[in-house]
Amino acid sequence: MEGTKIKIPARKKARIEIIPLIDVIFFLLATFVLFTLSLNRIMSLPVDLPVPAPPSSAPPDKDETVTIQVSADNSLFWNRDPMEMADLPSRITAYKSTQDAAGKEARILIAGDEKARFGATVEVLDEVRKAGIAKFSVETRTRPTGK
Repeated sequence: MEGTKIKIPARKKARIEIIPLIDVIFFLLATFVLFTLSLNRIMSLPVDLPVPAPPSSAPPDKDETVTIQVSADNSLFWNRDPMEMADLPSRITAYKSTQDAAGKEARILIAGDEKARFGATVEVLDEVRKAGIAKFSVETRTRPTGK
C-alpha cells in the first residue's frame, strides 16, 4: 500500500485591487464637490466704519469723576477727604444733583486700599446704585490709604 498523498493547495498571494479603490476615491471627490457647490454663499452685513474727526480747538472739560476709597477700618475718603459711612448717601445725592444741574453725567470711581473689606465696598456700591448713578467704575488695583 502506497501512502496517500494529501495535496495542500498553494496559497494565493494577496493583491491590492486598485480599480475599486479608485472608484471609491472618485465617488468621495464627486460627493464633496457637489456638497460645496450646493452651499449658500455667505452673506455679509455692511458696516459703517467711524470717520475720524479733526481735533477740536476747545479745551477738554475738567474731569468731574469722584473717587470714593474704602479703607481697612471701614472709613471712607471722598476725593482724599475723610468721611463717615453715614454721610455717604447725602453726599452722593448732592453730587448727583450738582452734576445734573450742570448738564453733566455723574461719574464715580470706587477704590480700596490694601486692607479694605469687601462688605464695606459693597455698601458703597449699593449707595451709588440707589442714587441712580449709571456711570461708576470699580478700581481693580489697590492704592495706599487716602490717596
